[in-house]
Amino acid sequence: MEANAHRIRALAQWLSGDPDRAADLAQSALERTYARWGRIQSGDPMAYVRKALLNQQRDWWRRRQHRPEWPTAEVPDVRSGEDHAASHAQRDVMLAALGRLTRRERQVLVLRYYADLSDAQIAAEIGVAVGTVKSTSARGLRKMRVLLGSAGAPVPADW
Repeated sequence: MEANAHRIRALAQWLSGDPDRAADLAQSALERTYARWGRIQSGDPMAYVRKALLNQQRDWWRRRQHRPEWPTAEVPDVRSGEDHAASHAQRDVMLAALGRLTRRERQVLVLRYYADLSDAQIAAEIGVAVGTVKSTSARGLRKMRVLLGSAGAPVPADW
């Protein structure tokens, strides 16, 4: 699990859009994983952690009436040698656009493009049909193209 700690934290960041909330999400997911380690270590622990992250985020959204959040802190995972200002600006635009999507659209796009899961895996992770994943993805991508285009940000070719 230690080798995947950075990926877990980054996935939590993309799901929540807030570095502090991401730290809480990752911590809670790892606590749940640790408590059930005997049952899950022979399977795919990362799948369990992803599911725990999704459940934690979903529970948080349900407890709190969702308002768009605009992250303001710098994301610490920028590699040296890159243009930090451009990296942060691009990430801020992407996080802001993701923040304007519905909860499900955001989950589907993050799991597809960040966690690199297939439609079937995403459907199993969030508990919906594969067709729902495909339609939600199409809607979310359409919105992202509009949001990123209006922000003047370059839209990735595969979006």
